[in-house]
Amino acid sequence: MAQALPKPALRPLLPADVPMLAAIFVAAIQELTGDDYSEPQQEAWAAVADDEVAFGKKLAGELTLIATIQNSPVGFASLRNNDHIDMLYVHPSVAGQGVGAMLCDALEKLAGARGTKSLSVDASDNALEFFRKRGYVAKQRNSVTVQGEWLANTTMQKTLGAAAGGAS
Repeated sequence: MAQALPKPALRPLLPADVPMLAAIFVAAIQELTGDDYSEPQQEAWAAVADDEVAFGKKLAGELTLIATIQNSPVGFASLRNNDHIDMLYVHPSVAGQGVGAMLCDALEKLAGARGTKSLSVDASDNALEFFRKRGYVAKQRNSVTVQGEWLANTTMQKTLGAAAGGAS
């Protein structure tokens, strides 16, 4: 008989989470983005977490939620200025199991409750379909430099409010 997976839970960021979130960030980039980004691009992107103090300050300066399974962090998402999903990363071991959707649902609800009319995200190429399925619409293609490497992403936007309700 198949065993049910433990249900993920959400909680706010704690300072002690930063090393684990940095590890999730790196693992997600290394293991989930290889079809869309070269190894040098992945290494440059993942290097953002090398300075854990700066990484922690960035997360603490935004509304950051942690997804946990049996009290262990398995993903995180952060909302900047109530209207932009800045980060959304899940550990490869739970990719495709609804953790990212749960984090995104929570940020959309929080942003909507704070009066935000639309939410934007600069989606990596591997995250485009995830956001498209959630009702985000591509607005513009971007090239950003990270640690000397060029990475492409797409700014996407979703209107919140009445149209977003009922999709829980």
